[in-house]
Amino acid sequence: MKKLIAIFVFTAIAFTGYSQEEDQENQGSVIQTYTPSKLLKQGQWDIKWFNNLYTETKDLFGPNGSEQDIPRNTFFTSTVDIFTGVSPNSKFNIGLLLEFRSNVIGGRDALDVFKFDGEANSARSGFTSFAPAIKFNPLKGVSNFTVQTAFHIPLVDNEVENGVFLDQKGFIFQNRFFYDYSFAGGDWQLFSELNTEYNFGKKEDSFANNSLRLTPGVFLSYFPSSKFTILGLVQHSQLIDTGNDFSQDFTALGGGVKYQLTDVLNVETLYTSFIRGTDTGLGKTFNIGLRALF
Repeated sequence: MKKLIAIFVFTAIAFTGYSQEEDQENQGSVIQTYTPSKLLKQGQWDIKWFNNLYTETKDLFGPNGSEQDIPRNTFFTSTVDIFTGVSPNSKFNIGLLLEFRSNVIGGRDALDVFKFDGEANSARSGFTSFAPAIKFNPLKGVSNFTVQTAFHIPLVDNEVENGVFLDQKGFIFQNRFFYDYSFAGGDWQLFSELNTEYNFGKKEDSFANNSLRLTPGVFLSYFPSSKFTILGLVQHSQLIDTGNDFSQDFTALGGGVKYQLTDVLNVETLYTSFIRGTDTGLGKTFNIGLRALF
């Protein structure tokens, strides 16, 4: 994990001094112009390091799906997404997605996920999956609508060990549909996403295998300046059972900020709260990410 962090930070710093003015299609900053709906030009690189900490002290696994208090469980996910443009008309990108997880359960402090101690019956951590990915623009003339397709390959031997869940042991075929719309004046921007994941593998290996997850989300951003944005979001996730006798859903609300540090590097923070659901936890997430585009 430390090596991965070092590689990312070195890459970001190495390119901080380079100007990106010639690559931008308008006078907006990267956070305005290069939303997830935007494809890269040939030779451009986009590296994003995103960290999500989910912690819960309540869930909906009580009698008849009722809410109940539980010892604190915390799940930390760190991802690195690397994409580059490979077509001269900015219609096709290729990438690689990497995922690391650290989980602690049984009432341990939320920040114990950063101890990576592997304590029996309460903690697990490690690299859990990787995914080759492509990103493309399926509709000619609609440059702000893109599709990202990835195939996630699990690296975990067992989903649960000594009562501690780490990550799904199953393959995931994922398609994410992105669309954004900028309002007149440029101060407001609407971004929408539909994430679809088909989980498959041996039924006994994972609670989610042979199921389909649909996660739509809407994000509304306000730009006090071209380098700073405040955003609000609503997301819903629905796990549909297609053969594993388990279904689940939850809805989350949240908000955050993004700031353009340099022409290359920007930072974002995000907070969400799970407000309802079925067979799920009722926790909160705290997120921070760095993105380098050059």
